[in-house]
Amino acid sequence: MSSYSTEDALLGETETATDTEITDAGAMVEPPTLTGEEGGAVADASALDDTEVIGEDELLAEEPRVESPYDRPGQWFVVHTQSGYEKKVKQNLEARISSMNMEERIHEVVIPMEDVVEFKNGKKQVVQKKMFPGYLLVRCELDDDSWYVIRNTPGVTGFVGQGAKPSPLPRRDVESFLQVKAEGAEEAPKRGKPRLEYEMGETVRIKEGPFADFSGVIVEINEDQLKVKVLVNIFGRETPVELEFSQVAKL
Repeated sequence: MSSYSTEDALLGETETATDTEITDAGAMVEPPTLTGEEGGAVADASALDDTEVIGEDELLAEEPRVESPYDRPGQWFVVHTQSGYEKKVKQNLEARISSMNMEERIHEVVIPMEDVVEFKNGKKQVVQKKMFPGYLLVRCELDDDSWYVIRNTPGVTGFVGQGAKPSPLPRRDVESFLQVKAEGAEEAPKRGKPRLEYEMGETVRIKEGPFADFSGVIVEINEDQLKVKVLVNIFGRETPVELEFSQVAKL
């Protein structure tokens, strides 16, 4: 009887100890409850999660995107034409593209233009002139058929390129020769300072005055006073002559 009682007592103590350990272990894994400053920190972190974050794509979408003509389908090639007939050749080529159903191969024909400062009647004015007289830019998918249509257009004398195969223009030249326009913009981006009609080192003819019909080289340009200084050969001696812009002409 006593042995059974002792054994039962020992088993009871063991079970009590086991229950205590389980209870303590359970207490250790329970998540702590944050109060006071710690609770406030958690609340602030939750508030940060609710903050709206603007993605990079959205920021870029707000800025005006600029379309480069180089990124349009096809490649850009330079086509040589009869000088002075660029506009007529452009019309001829566009008519052939339409009549021969080549719109999907030949996309665009352009006469590159630039702003040039001219002086007429003593007044300065900016006019648009051909950047490369005697040349057109053509954007196309160049193959035998498109080459044939372009090359055999009246007024076209050939492609520009090294060797027998025409060379497409690189991005730098395309974006330099053609105006890049911002999407949705009413006006094109402003160009750089317009080019002067005359350049240093250029040979010009004198139209009026005591040196009329003489020719000489421009050695100085005074844009503010609308004058140029031309080095003229008079009696075997080069003499600088100051003239107004209206008194000289290109050769």
